Amino acid sequence: MKLIKPKFWDKKEKNFISLLLFPISLITLLIVFFKKLLSKKIKFNIPVICVGNIYVGGTGKTPAAIFLANELSKLGLNPVILRKFYRNHNDEYSQIRSNYKNLIITKNRIDGIKKAEKNGNNIVILDDGLQDYKIEKDLCISCFHQNQLVGNGLILPAGPLRENISALKKIQIVLINGDKCSDFEKKLKIINKDLEIYYLNYKPLNIENFKGHKLLAFAAIGNPENFFQLLNNNGLIIKKKLVYPDHYEFTKDEIQKIIDEADHQNLKIITTEKDFFKINNFNLPEINFLKVSLEFVEKEKFINRIQKII
Repeated sequence: MKLIKPKFWDKKEKNFISLLLFPISLITLLIVFFKKLLSKKIKFNIPVICVGNIYVGGTGKTPAAIFLANELSKLGLNPVILRKFYRNHNDEYSQIRSNYKNLIITKNRIDGIKKAEKNGNNIVILDDGLQDYKIEKDLCISCFHQNQLVGNGLILPAGPLRENISALKKIQIVLINGDKCSDFEKKLKIINKDLEIYYLNYKPLNIENFKGHKLLAFAAIGNPENFFQLLNNNGLIIKKKLVYPDHYEFTKDEIQKIIDEADHQNLKIITTEKDFFKINNFNLPEINFLKVSLEFVEKEKFINRIQKII
């Protein structure tokens, strides 16, 4: 059974539960330490860019990987997005395929990169994989969201971090989804003075389809409140919110109950693109999703930086 992310993860102050779980987090740190120590890195013949995170889920790494792949394609390159196979991540695989043509899904990232080399791809974009220490990466990008940043700063399960924030010493680029975070930038620069920081935002593309309607919004993503905030910031009226665990696998009956509830309250349904692809095969026209694109504050500078490794 999947659980919804605990709220105490994103509170700056430590609470009783996080302190209670802290000894287990020390074990997580030890596991990460020995994984790094025992991992022998493999260098590949084509550049490998990793778009990942240290905050677990909901940072926008998949849209960033898609954006990067499309931009590099415009430059005449043949990039491939590589995802590790997880049984319940079909939503993200479908989301990638609908926005970019070239995707490899593999149980082992090293095998996937070798396949990309054989296929004639000249650059690999890892969607996730910062914690795969066996792969020699040419560029590492870590994604954050303005609303969460590093949460309470603790390691799983006491907090939301996969590894200590000091891991950013080996990261070259940080992407922050949201507005400028000067204090956070200063903190990052103390850890890594050479870190390059870029900002991006989600731009809704079909917002007019929902204006003037009262909405039932549901989401099964890492940070659903970010989605609801995006709707509110664009003037949409949410009357009902439904939250499910990340990568939740809906049944058709569950979606029908959502439709019935919306009908009963005369609400229009809206969800995320990622969630839409989980249920698209149900062929239910009542389900609508918010289509978004990524807007970089310094897009040209970011792409030029990426080109330096190619």
